[in-house]
Amino acid sequence: MTTADFFNALAGGALIGLAAALLLVLNGRIAGVSGIINGAVEETGGERLWRALFVVGLVIGALIYSRIVPDDFVVRTELGWPVLAAAGLLVGVGTRMGSGCTSGHGVCGISRLSPRSIVATVTFMAFGFLSTYVVRHVIGLPA
Repeated sequence: MTTADFFNALAGGALIGLAAALLLVLNGRIAGVSGIINGAVEETGGERLWRALFVVGLVIGALIYSRIVPDDFVVRTELGWPVLAAAGLLVGVGTRMGSGCTSGHGVCGISRLSPRSIVATVTFMAFGFLSTYVVRHVIGLPA
């Protein structure tokens, strides 16, 4: 890890924390992305607009950043697109089962000292570590 990597990660984390805090203070909402996306798709009331704008902002922000620093957006597909699609679907199932995602539990829940979020975050981190170990060292797939 270079000094630039460290400061990029620090700045990214600070921006995520700031965005989550602003959404809570200004809108009274938790910045759990899976819940926001779910509400943008399923909500029928006035909640749908801000949720859709939040998702559009995520996409536009990533597109802008990809134009500024294109080397940070190298997609590696050694395992193929079907495996990546299956992994994405499994993440979606996991967020439903865990009643939230890393942003909701890991960023917002832990900062509010929510016991449920602490348990959820420890659980998905442990299974992430275990999955990485199995894929790389037991099965032997590329990193």
